[in-house]
Amino acid sequence: MPLAARKIPRRSLAIVFVFLAGTASLSAQQAAPATALSAERREKIQAAVNEFLKSSSTPGIAVAVVLDGKTVWAGGFGKADLENSAPATPETLFRLASVSKPLTATAILQLVERGKLDLDTEVQTYCPAFPKKEWPITSRQLLGHLGGIRHYNPDGKGDVPDDSARHFATMEESLTLFANDPLVSQPGTAFHYSTYGYTLLGCVLEGAAHEKYLDYMRANLFSLAGMAVTQADSNVAIIPHRSRWYHREEKGPVQNAGVLDSSYKIPGGGFVSSAEDMARYEEAMLADKLVKRSTRDLLWTAQKTTDGKFTEYGMGWGVSQRFGLNLYGHNGGQQGTSTSITLAPEKGAGIVVLANMDGVDTHALALQILQIALDLKE
Repeated sequence: MPLAARKIPRRSLAIVFVFLAGTASLSAQQAAPATALSAERREKIQAAVNEFLKSSSTPGIAVAVVLDGKTVWAGGFGKADLENSAPATPETLFRLASVSKPLTATAILQLVERGKLDLDTEVQTYCPAFPKKEWPITSRQLLGHLGGIRHYNPDGKGDVPDDSARHFATMEESLTLFANDPLVSQPGTAFHYSTYGYTLLGCVLEGAAHEKYLDYMRANLFSLAGMAVTQADSNVAIIPHRSRWYHREEKGPVQNAGVLDSSYKIPGGGFVSSAEDMARYEEAMLADKLVKRSTRDLLWTAQKTTDGKFTEYGMGWGVSQRFGLNLYGHNGGQQGTSTSITLAPEKGAGIVVLANMDGVDTHALALQILQIALDLKE
């Protein structure tokens, strides 16, 4: 699957991953007995995570493994909070960053199933606050990053600055960051990864569902999947078991990451969750609990540009092949976090990797864990 574009501090684009001795305890905090994961494979996974912590200087990681459609093991490694020496556990909440996008996409397709939303209708039908452009834009295009909506500007102009605590109270207020900007391409003609496109989808969801985005997500996604702790990130709320966020300059020490109020991009990068909750989401997707199988297949079907080229991205999910399997998932990264979820539905398997350090390759670790858990060959 394509590595999802990451919103992390621009100063962190060049990072050398070197272990700083003493930054984290490497003992796993296990949450569940291994009922379908052998002790040998579990030990190999623990060794892989511990090596990742050492090589990347990541303070803390939580991992979950789904086999035969059920979570068979979850573990926490290192520290959720270095200053207070609090261990990372499977219950620790991490910023999901762009792993928020599959959640939003699933909710949008629920509304399609219920006859409340047409994927090929102009977005202004549901979100009149977004101005019409030179060409029409549809929800289908936004879900596949084909809508022509810009992503973050390389120079940061017109975006929320790094280390910003500015709060956006509504979806409409979040639209003001990009609503008046020109499209970067005619919709449908080119893949342009865009977290702002998912902010627009949040407005579309509100118009179609006739309720606030977060209210809909809690009642129709998180509740159904048993995701009891998944919620919008907040700088002011007291959120139990939430990790601290970390960053490391090249060859420098691990330090606290910059301030981030992600209220302007909740649908595409503003949730916090635990490894256990995200494993429950994977279970629900494998069991067709949130959407019908045909709808899930639509989410996981790579879209095409108007000239017929596949994008390797469906609707909120990256689409790829590895180890002879079809894989579906997403990666994320922003201030103080790197995340990855991967599903191999042919095997009823899923992997969750959440880390409290930005700029580290959790996707590579997720694939390594999947390979170990299923004893896969390249």
